[in-house]
Amino acid sequence: MIPVKKIWLLFFISITGCVSSIAQTDSVLRFSKKISGDFTYFNVDNLDNIYLVNSNNQLKKLNNKGDSVGIFNDVRKYGKLFSIDVTNPLKLLLYYQNFSTVVVLDRFLNIRNVINLRKQNIFNVKTIATSYDNNIWLFDEGDAKLKKVDDMGEVLTETVDCRLLFDTVPSPAQIIDQDGFVNLYDPAKGFFIFDIYGSLKSKVPFLQWKNVEVINKNLYGFSDSMLYQYLPGSRELKQYKLPADFNDALQIKAANSKVYLLNKTGMLQYLVK
Repeated sequence: MIPVKKIWLLFFISITGCVSSIAQTDSVLRFSKKISGDFTYFNVDNLDNIYLVNSNNQLKKLNNKGDSVGIFNDVRKYGKLFSIDVTNPLKLLLYYQNFSTVVVLDRFLNIRNVINLRKQNIFNVKTIATSYDNNIWLFDEGDAKLKKVDDMGEVLTETVDCRLLFDTVPSPAQIIDQDGFVNLYDPAKGFFIFDIYGSLKSKVPFLQWKNVEVINKNLYGFSDSMLYQYLPGSRELKQYKLPADFNDALQIKAANSKVYLLNKTGMLQYLVK
């Protein structure tokens, strides 16, 4: 199961206009509702569906009215769950890093497909991401290539060996396909930004950020107490202090003009005024 001690701070909407206010004061947040429970992880898609994983490793999907519309009980069947990608609400990606396995679910949380990357001789992949054309991005550290694979695990495109481009090969903890670019983030080396055809466009050397996201070409990342924002090509790194009220959060996420906070008693939803 995804470690509960790690704060997952993922932003899926443009918050450029309100992030400064949220960081400086909680007055722009209005409590909306709470979903009580012993949850260890959650995610929210762009249709306001909420995905909750409880301590019994059950994944439940709630619609925007709070009604349960799907349950998946086999979260641990393929080993330790590393991540859930809900970029496409009709095609969810559950990634099991230890076994290089991707489980594809439909919108009702039924299994559509299971992709064993090892059958394609891909053994060393830390993370995956939905691509702009509904395929899957991954970075194969075995041959140091960014690859796009289909639902059968077949390689559709790949970059050149990154060992020919860099002195040290990136080991990305996150991959984000956004705004026509594929962003690889390695906390020890920074951002490696490719176009969708696999050509390297730039490198941004911000280190030790957590839970990065790309919104309207801006790079976002977090430390335990700060939110960082940077537009590649600019000279200014913006920094915002996170509210003290959020210090005990297990996970925080902003999506669809709302802020979600997970603590030991459940998940709280706040509206942005």
